[in-house]
Amino acid sequence: MHRNTKQSIIRDISWLSFNARVLQEANDSTNHLQDRLKFLGIFSNNLDEFFRVRVAALNKMVLLGKAARMHLEANPEKILRKIQQIVLTQQQEFDRIYAEIIRQLGDEKIFIKNERRLTKVQKEFVTRYFENNVRTQIIPLMIESIPQIPLLRDKSIYLACVLGKTHESMAQRYALIEIPTKVLPRFVIMPSEPGTTDIILLEDIIRYNLPTLFAPFGFNRFLSYIIKVTRDAELETDNDVNTNIIEELEKGLKNRKRGRATRFVFDKQIEPALFEYLVKRLGLTKKDNLIPGSRIHNYKDFIDFPPSVFNDYQQRPKPFVHPLLKQPCRIMEVIEKRDVMLHLPYHSFDSVIDLLREAAIDPFVQSIRIALYRVAKNSKIINALINAVRNGKQVVVVLELRARFDEEANMQWKAQLEEEGVKVLLGIPGMKVHAKICVIKKREFKQTKQYGFVSTGNLNENTATYYGDHTLLTTDRAIIADINRIFTYIENPQRKFSSLQACKVTPVSPINMRSKMLDSIERQIKLAKKKKPASIIIKLNSIVDVTLIEKIYAAAKAGVNVSMVIRGICCAYTEHRAFKGSIKAISIIDGYLEHARVLVFGEGKDKEVYISSADWMVRNLDHRVEAACPIKDTDIQQELIDILNIQLAENVKGRILDNEQTNTYVEREKNEVAVRSQEAIYQYLRNKKYH
Repeated sequence: MHRNTKQSIIRDISWLSFNARVLQEANDSTNHLQDRLKFLGIFSNNLDEFFRVRVAALNKMVLLGKAARMHLEANPEKILRKIQQIVLTQQQEFDRIYAEIIRQLGDEKIFIKNERRLTKVQKEFVTRYFENNVRTQIIPLMIESIPQIPLLRDKSIYLACVLGKTHESMAQRYALIEIPTKVLPRFVIMPSEPGTTDIILLEDIIRYNLPTLFAPFGFNRFLSYIIKVTRDAELETDNDVNTNIIEELEKGLKNRKRGRATRFVFDKQIEPALFEYLVKRLGLTKKDNLIPGSRIHNYKDFIDFPPSVFNDYQQRPKPFVHPLLKQPCRIMEVIEKRDVMLHLPYHSFDSVIDLLREAAIDPFVQSIRIALYRVAKNSKIINALINAVRNGKQVVVVLELRARFDEEANMQWKAQLEEEGVKVLLGIPGMKVHAKICVIKKREFKQTKQYGFVSTGNLNENTATYYGDHTLLTTDRAIIADINRIFTYIENPQRKFSSLQACKVTPVSPINMRSKMLDSIERQIKLAKKKKPASIIIKLNSIVDVTLIEKIYAAAKAGVNVSMVIRGICCAYTEHRAFKGSIKAISIIDGYLEHARVLVFGEGKDKEVYISSADWMVRNLDHRVEAACPIKDTDIQQELIDILNIQLAENVKGRILDNEQTNTYVEREKNEVAVRSQEAIYQYLRNKKYH
């Protein structure tokens, strides 16, 4: 469990500061309206997960009482109160931004209309749409007649209805209707006047048709309000090696569905009696996170707001194939001669799929071993692996079933892979396998050759189009040997950590990732104390680990030039009177998700450069199998450093990570050129020549 000290920012408060940066992007009028709506959706989705996981964990700590306080700087009750305060403030800002976007959509002649504002033609359309598409998808719950309300689904929204009869004031009844957004689109484009686009939300189609739905019961007066429940989503799996992990996951998934409610979000116009009734029936109290909101909830669906309504929306440039890997070519032949680094999403992920397809059909390839975490819905990676088995190759897949919120999909992949003859390893009880690694073994003319890759991101061709990651394709013997050692450990975890301890060049969790990073920082401290050039560049999603944070403080005190690019949680303070120079720390939130982990220690010939699957968090360093990979090729080292320097020069979408977490945008000096790093990196890689 993470220990917080006076020297670091509380993790959950820093996370809310990160989500505030996402909200800033929704507020940025220089972004297209489609993107601003998307950022509102991302903000909403992030907050849902925060309540499912982090607030759920804090609620458990409240139950632990004194035992929990050794893990936290403040007691969990205090943190939960602070969270409630911040979330309510952010909700007000969210509502303001949404109202502004709606006004601007109106200027573009795009209108989101509710059931009260329909033309005659639109009323007829909505009635037909309900009859043809919606009616059979919904079954109202008459909740007053049910002894126990069925568990409300965690990711769903519900229409809470008050049903009445005009001449019987005491005949009021309550009902709940789940909005079927899993099977029907949330946004429905209606017949509109020329030059205008009118959109109605699915729940408002249902609202309009409530009289039809409840007519058989004699009700003719209706009030309705959207509500949403967020539940504890943490799976508690048994750490016993002999436990059947699939049984534990299935049990955990059932528990998730009936997990304790951690948040109740409701329309602030809700009838008070209905609100009190729902809070009581859901087993909530006024101490819980009861969040009043607007008429609309589950804004995460705005991520998929239909782009077709905009005439001027321009997609980001498409990924391009790395110049050294343009087809037709034999990728294995290319990487025999030199390492190749893919910088996603600028470079195309297709090269990884092409490598696996090539291995699947190469008659000399004997085996493929690969670790998967989150794969695409119709995964081309898995398709290549299945075809490799069909071509007589031995294929071993490490499938981490406990990838949060992807557990059910991964269990289905397990069944499909095993049916095709793939050997599936399910990770290690009590420890997630988060390393992104692969080894292809080839036997040709009595000579064994091995090819592999190490990545900072998931092997998912969909997310690879908007996640910023790095993937090293290599035949380096020392790196491949260490990847094989990691696979050996995963296949034989009972042998303790002997295989991982034997890794020679790749820092691995949970063995020596933290200690290797501490050693690298210490080397820079010693150089600074000798008045020699000393620098550290850290790019991560999150930095939380207290031991590493305190070592970074020691480096700043010694005069090491420390720069950080942190997308999410940053528990490190960046300014202190004891530091010889402030730590330069920025966060970049833009069209691509900054997901890569890159570490650079030092300058010149002796510098160390790593890519890694691990953030600097206790869970990554102590409770997961992770791999960092040394970058030896000097050209690729320079590529990574050039990209980091472009990001550190960001002055359009960069925010300063200061002690107060104000999220102030990086200011441009007068006459300074604007640097939007994601666009600049695309151009840098597009123009790069390879010899």
